[in-house]
Formats: sequence, C-alpha cells, structure tokens
Amino acid sequence: MDHANDSEGDGSVHESDAPLGSLSERELAILTFESQWFKHAGAKEQAIRSELGLSAPRYYQLLSAVIDRPAALVHDPMLVKRLLRMREARAEARARRSLGGQSSL
Repeated sequence: MDHANDSEGDGSVHESDAPLGSLSERELAILTFESQWFKHAGAKEQAIRSELGLSAPRYYQLLSAVIDRPAALVHDPMLVKRLLRMREARAEARARRSLGGQSSL
C-alpha cells in the first residue's frame, strides 16, 4: 500500500481519487484491518502503526469517520453495524458516568 497519502495531519478522510459514494484504498484498508487485526501478532496499536503507518488516535479518528459512510455499510455490513453498536454503547456509558457524577448535590 502506498503511504504517500497517509499523512496523519492532513485532516482528510478520503483520498482524492476515490469516486463519490465509494471507499478509498485507505478506507478499505482500515475496514480490512479492523476486521482482521486479531490475526496480527502483538498489540493492536503496534499493528496499526506497522500495517497502516498511522498512530492509534489517528486510526480511530479515520475508522469512526469511515463507519459513518453508507459505502462502508455496503462493503461490510456486519463489521460496520458491530462497530456502530460498540460506539453507541461507549457513548451511553460516558453519559451515564457524567450524569451519575453530577447527582451528588
């Protein structure tokens, strides 16, 4: 995979050569990695760096943006739905913690 377009600070999610409504090569690589990361030896963060050339925080930013795209749902519906459910559960847990901490007046 060519990492020339994988600059972590560029702020973009999509490569410029990806047609509207389809996934870029990097987006496909991120979804593929997420579906198979457990097959890599070592920690996930280390595999992210070695396989994709991204820091873990940048990877998760890009993954979050990718799973919001309809093309990702078409590409791998089971993975995307699972990731969306996990994200929603984390958001609900954060909301419960923040509400629980404020009720001690």
